[in-house]
Order: sequence, then C-alpha cells, then structure tokens
Amino acid sequence: KTFTAHFWKMSEEVAIADIAVIGLAVMGQNLILNMNDKGFIVCAFNRTVSKVDDFLANEAKGTKIIGAHSFEEMAKKLKRPRRVLLLVKAGEAVDSMIAKMLPYLQKGDIIIDAGNSEYLDTNRRFKELGEKGFLFVGSGVSGGEEGARHGPSLMPGGAPEAWPYIKEIFQNIAAKVGSESCCDWVGEAGAGHFVKMVHNGIEYGDMQLIGEAYSLLKDAVGLNHDEMSAVFDEWNKGELDSYLIQITAEILRFKDEKGQALLPQIRDTAGQKGTGKWTSIAALTYGIPVTLIGEAVFARCLSSLKSERVAASKILVGPKTKSDDYVKDKKEFIEHIRKALYASKIVSYAQGFMLIAEVSRHFDWKLNFGAIALMWRGGCIIRSRFLGDIKRAFDENPKLANLLLDKFFTNAIHQCQDSWRKVCATATMLGIPTPAFSTALAFYDGYR
Repeated sequence: KTFTAHFWKMSEEVAIADIAVIGLAVMGQNLILNMNDKGFIVCAFNRTVSKVDDFLANEAKGTKIIGAHSFEEMAKKLKRPRRVLLLVKAGEAVDSMIAKMLPYLQKGDIIIDAGNSEYLDTNRRFKELGEKGFLFVGSGVSGGEEGARHGPSLMPGGAPEAWPYIKEIFQNIAAKVGSESCCDWVGEAGAGHFVKMVHNGIEYGDMQLIGEAYSLLKDAVGLNHDEMSAVFDEWNKGELDSYLIQITAEILRFKDEKGQALLPQIRDTAGQKGTGKWTSIAALTYGIPVTLIGEAVFARCLSSLKSERVAASKILVGPKTKSDDYVKDKKEFIEHIRKALYASKIVSYAQGFMLIAEVSRHFDWKLNFGAIALMWRGGCIIRSRFLGDIKRAFDENPKLANLLLDKFFTNAIHQCQDSWRKVCATATMLGIPTPAFSTALAFYDGYR
C-alpha cells in the first residue's frame, strides 16, 4: 500500500510516463494494457475526460497505468522526448487533436498516428510537423482488438530520428514469430501507413478468393457447410495455412440456437472501410495492374446492390448446364479449387508488392520487402505460412522484380496452372462468378 501510494503521488509530480495514448475506444485501451504488461508506464488520455476515470477504475485497475485530464497534465507526466500515440478516427480528428496538443509539446517530441490514416495525409503531416521541429510517425496497426491486446503487427514510418525512441516499446508489444518481432521500421513519411493500406487491400483480395472458393465448393461440388468446413480445415494444414482459412472453417461449422448453419442466414452484402478502395486508386495513380484487389473491391460494390440483384434474378437467366456435367470426381475437383486458390493468392501478393515497389521508388522510401513480409507474418489478419516464403524470396534477392519470377513461386504456379484453368472454365460454364480467380489468371497470362 505504501509503494502504491508513493507511486501515485510521484505520478502527479514527476514525469514518469514512457508514452501517452490518446483515444480510449477498445483498440486504445487494449494497446495501453499490452504496453503495461510489457513493463511500460502509460498515460491514458481521452477527449471525453470522464472515459479516463472510467478506464482507470475498471480495465486498468491494479496496474501502473496513469491518467491525465488535460493536454497540459499529460505533457507534464511524460518523459522527454515525449511520445504521444493517437488512436482516433482518421481524417480531421487527427489534425484537430494534433493542433490542440502542440502548445504543450516541445521540439523533438514524437507524435505517433496509429489510426487508419491515408498515407497522403501522413505525408502532409510528416512535412508540416517536421518544419515545426516535431518528429511525426504514422504507424499501421493490424490485428484488430485482440491483436492490440496480445500482439499486433506494427508498421511504423515517418521521421527516422523517432525510431530509436519508440523501437523498444513497439517491438515489445508487437506479435512474435519465433524470436522475431512483427514490427520494424518501414520508411520515411507515409511509408508505414502506405504499407498498412496495401496490407488491407491484400486482405480484401484474400477474403474474395475464399468467398469464391466457398461458392465453388457449394454450387459446383455440392458440399454442405460441415463438409466445406472439413475441406478448409484440411487446406489449413498445407500451403494455405493462414488465419483467414482457419476462421473460415470455424465460421462454416458454426450453428445457431436451432442447430442450423448460421452462414446461409447472413445477408449477402459486404460493406467496406475504404482501404481496399485506396489501394485500387493508388494502383491506378501509379500505373500498376493490381487487378485482383480491384475486383475484390468491385465485388463488394456489386454485393451492396441487393435490391437490384433480387430484381435481376427474376429476369436474367444463366446457363442450363448442371454441375454434374463438369464435376465428375468431387475429390479431384476440390483439389483443383485448392490449387486455383493458391495460384490466385500468389498473384494477389505479387501485385501488392509490385505496387509497394513502385511507390517506394516514387518517394525514394527504400523499403525492405522481406521485412514487410515478416511484419505481416504474425499478429495481423493476413498472417500465414505463405508470408515466410515471400520473406525468403526477397531476402535472397532484394531486387526481385516480381514474386512470380522467384523459383519457388514459379514452380508453385506451374504445378497449379492446369487446375486453375479448369476451375475458371468450369465456373464460367456453370455461371458461378469468380472475378478474383479469373483476373488473377488473366494477369498471369498477360504477364507471361
């Protein structure tokens, strides 16, 4: 009790906090608790100051987390150089929060935007704050609420002078693959947020590919949800081993309170937060054919036209062919789908890294592609064994022009090619839309 009382008294009088986190929604709270677990003293702050007291009295009770009720109080409690991490809504809220805190900070202090900001905004803030003497960092954070609490993938970029002062905190709280942290310095200005944006675009692509595989297993092969769950479980033991394949298997076998499969009861419309769209816009801006992510974005747009699709289904007809006409051996065709999914996934990541490489050249960021693959290897939504193969490819040849030209991926595509073509042809004949599978194959044929 004596130590605790002394600690709290000292926290009011002396700069003891290693970092401040502004924004106490679930992501912010979980990131603070993660930092606390790793031995860092965190000062919590929120625009609505009552949330600070609520957090300290509940989730943070019994920890060394301290709070502040004003920017001035927060600044006084921070060690120099001050490190302030923002987890607020992207856009004007970030600029507003920065403007309010600047009068209480000094040159050399570090401001970190860990929200989902657009990289062009981060470029602007990096320049504006740099001219005023502040060190600005824009960091991608992936892994959602659970990742924030137990180990996210972190992609920091901005003022390189800031990295030595935030490296220990970031690499300690990040996810680990073996002994390696899924966090490293990405590059200058908006590089961190750009890499996070492409990560999110690839995530759109992965989910679209899985959705198409599901449609093929259901409508071409005729499997029920338990059978499809078993297929995804099996796929997760091999080359497709990943978080998204794993949770797809779990979703497919999930039952409601009546024992019925839940998935068919969910409305078939998909929303989007905008990062997939941003990736597609960047691809057009810099002239890189990131076709699969583009199709994934458009598939979401099409799905949102629910009433139009319902009306069209009563007017427009599809092919009269039946799945039995094309799928003679179910087990064999399931393997064809697996190979088509794997080949399409390779193309999607190849396109994503093409875009990263081009934008890196444009801004002279000198990005380390192998390090980026490692950052995505754990903690984030697209984490997979597959990213280890990408890391190896770029580590062996940092100047690799395209992942498809790496011997491992060249061989993988060659082994999958016949199955890939069979799946796309069969889907076309049966009227099953596979825009991502098909555009990946079209890109491959165009590229070769």
